[in-house]
Amino acid sequence: MPHRKDLGLLTLRLGVGGVLVAHGTQKLFGWCGGDGLARTAEVMEAMGFRPGRASAVVAGLGEAGGGLLLALGFATPAAGAAAAGTMAGAVSVNAPAGFFAQSGGYEFPALLGCSAAALGISGPGRYSLDHLTCHVLDRPWLIATAFTTSALAAAAVIKRRMAVTAERELAEEELYE
Repeated sequence: MPHRKDLGLLTLRLGVGGVLVAHGTQKLFGWCGGDGLARTAEVMEAMGFRPGRASAVVAGLGEAGGGLLLALGFATPAAGAAAAGTMAGAVSVNAPAGFFAQSGGYEFPALLGCSAAALGISGPGRYSLDHLTCHVLDRPWLIATAFTTSALAAAAVIKRRMAVTAERELAEEELYE
């Protein structure tokens, strides 16, 4: 089987990309049993992501857009970085519950984020739009740029969220004193 690795990458891209698209469209459009943008914005605000609507749109696009591009194997470094950065935010929300998903932990978003990052770094393989376009959007400099930008953005969002939740907790403590 001469292209076994390429078939493996295609399978992984379709699986990870498909799950990300489903999650993103839940947030953006309420598809697949999701809450839609208005409710997701409220939930994001309650979790400390401000402003809630912008955070919901960015999270939905990071998941749905990144997932679609990963599934297609197009602009794979940017797609992998966007999805990984979005999942870093999800990990920060679920981290207090521990690792395992059954207790509300970060297991699932961590797996999606690592998988998206691995695809963004490794490349999409032969069965992809990047391959068909001679890898014009899959260059080494793009990998470094996309992942650096995504990491900095995710760190800023998580830091802001932590500040908002700490401020909220302090206000609640003062209320009960």
